[in-house]
Amino acid sequence: MKIAVLAPTYLPAQRANTLQVMKMSQALAVLGHDVRVAVPGQRPKEVRWEDLASQYGLSRRFEIDWLSSRPGLRSYDYGLSAVLWARRWEADLIYTRHPQAAAAASLMNLPCILEIHDYPQGTVGPQLFRAFLRGRGARRLVVITQALLADLQAGFTLPDRPDFSLVLPDGVDLERFSSLPDPETARRSLVSTGALPDLPVDRYTAGYTGHLYAGRGVKLLMELARLLPEVTFLLAGGEPAHVAALHNQAAAAGLSNLVITGFIPNADLPRYQAACDVLLMPYQVHVAASSGGDIGRYLSPMKMFDYLACERPILSSNLPVLTEILDADSAVLLPPDDPSVWAAAILSLEADPPRAAKLASCARQKAASYTWTARARRMLGD
Repeated sequence: MKIAVLAPTYLPAQRANTLQVMKMSQALAVLGHDVRVAVPGQRPKEVRWEDLASQYGLSRRFEIDWLSSRPGLRSYDYGLSAVLWARRWEADLIYTRHPQAAAAASLMNLPCILEIHDYPQGTVGPQLFRAFLRGRGARRLVVITQALLADLQAGFTLPDRPDFSLVLPDGVDLERFSSLPDPETARRSLVSTGALPDLPVDRYTAGYTGHLYAGRGVKLLMELARLLPEVTFLLAGGEPAHVAALHNQAAAAGLSNLVITGFIPNADLPRYQAACDVLLMPYQVHVAASSGGDIGRYLSPMKMFDYLACERPILSSNLPVLTEILDADSAVLLPPDDPSVWAAAILSLEADPPRAAKLASCARQKAASYTWTARARRMLGD
């Protein structure tokens, strides 16, 4: 089948939505489909597939086309041109997270799957969503959490076809987490290769990977570093401005046990996660996205599935949306706003290796149900 994937924003970028689109495009290609990705904006002069493969952790190549888009038109021109591009290519299916494109495709009776990660916002958002639902091209609606589907069902009239609305959490490339070294060996590798030459190799290490936006728990992480000076806290990720600000805050607080790497290409991320004895997800009730909106009610963080696959014990905030996936067997669930409880949980796991190993094993078993290829297969109804 010829599947046109219409990306919602430019490439390359460090936004989570671009990573998710690239992972799904690869998964569709792995399933044997002919995949082409449309991206708004001008093709970067120096972009190479090898660079994209490293940044997004890809091993399967697919075609990418950049389509012109004028910023003043708020992506409406790109949405229409991308749909027309897909029709010229004679795509059998359009898959997109771009609401303008989904509305246009559905109204033009072009088979379309729309994936959304947040409730339609403002005045125009609901109108575009209703246009997608009203058009004859709407084939399926994919959402990432049960919480989001429940709110959509309450706020809109969704088709009552049993296969139309589908809850699909994010996923993981499970094979990238096979045969990982133990934490100390992974730390020694990061030191010996020069990736993190000053990383202590013989200290218990708690890790966090991902963006440093508001609501991701950065303040809690800093407080944990203060409370547990004998534990190394490895933070991998973040945009340059956020990383610089965090470096300044750590220096001002005298936190020498806080190691901040900045952005790590997705292809390299498993070895940083493997270097940790425990992995942290200190999400707060309100969580900022790259757009600045609050996604705390609906988030399905990709790091959660990486953490599960990494086979390390997980400490996570006990938020309802996260417990759609996590349970007491696969993670230690904690209040999001009590650093002392988190500190005690870290020390408890350090002192109880058998319990940590059991949690890690259960996490790895759970990860097997959430591969990107399985997600793509379910999305297509195969």
